[in-house]
Amino acid sequence: MNRKLLVAAMVVAVAFSNASCGRGGKARTVEIAFVTKALDSEWWQRVKAGAEEAARADPEVRLSVLAPEREVNIDQQVSILENQVTKGVSALAVAPAGASEVLPVLEHAKAVGIPVLIVDTDIDWPSKLSYIGADNQRAGRLAGEYIATLLGGKGKVAVIRGILGVATHEDRLAGFREAIAKSPGLVCVAVQPANSERALGMSVMENILTSHPDVRAVFATNDQMALGAVEAVAARNLTGKVAVVGVDATSEAVRAVQAGRLTADVAMHPEVLGRDAVEAAIKAARGQPVAKRIDTGETLVTKENAAQFLR
Repeated sequence: MNRKLLVAAMVVAVAFSNASCGRGGKARTVEIAFVTKALDSEWWQRVKAGAEEAARADPEVRLSVLAPEREVNIDQQVSILENQVTKGVSALAVAPAGASEVLPVLEHAKAVGIPVLIVDTDIDWPSKLSYIGADNQRAGRLAGEYIATLLGGKGKVAVIRGILGVATHEDRLAGFREAIAKSPGLVCVAVQPANSERALGMSVMENILTSHPDVRAVFATNDQMALGAVEAVAARNLTGKVAVVGVDATSEAVRAVQAGRLTADVAMHPEVLGRDAVEAAIKAARGQPVAKRIDTGETLVTKENAAQFLR
């Protein structure tokens, strides 16, 4: 081999080595930041567990799961995202607490070459690499159809919803409204926010029962609010008389379904969500193709099938 060919071959070999290895011949670490809305509930802890399981399966991956203290602390989530962009992570998966608030920092991430995947709550942002999550509108329809059947298509119903403007809760509410609209005898007498918090869910439910003592069913757009509503219903000795349906199927909620305190729930498979989000982020970090939409599914949980949803 002449000298020029030998030098060229050495350059190619070094370039290939640098592309696949770090210093000392070690594999290049893939830094994944997964920023959720909170970590203060079983739901988000189970999402975190699924994410960590996916990361453990790949020795080259280093995962950080980060979140504000509460879902309403949107400014705190923005600060966390800004820090991860400044850090220069390999890929960013985010469950946005507020669409308009996080968009500027997501645009910044895109500008510096960090792939961004949206998880759990979709946003209207053309530059997202993928959306990973369940169909929240379909989840609301499942709850609405169940309540319509349970009440025989007539009666007063109410909704306790999450933070105003957050797509997850907007979509669940829209699906619920779509379902009950098919039963003209069902009347929705109240839609009140409780910010995905249990104590506030209980307080809102107390107000609904006071204003509408003949309400027959309540749909809460997540389990924390549903469990708060269950407490308010029980305090007035109305368990079994006022149906409560939630979304998420946390362990406590599923046990409440088994006991008859919570009438039904919609499972959103948090471990699957966390796992699929991190697996997609790893692919994105390595420049591999990622599906534009990864559907994690949802399932109606009743007393008959509740046991299979207990961890």
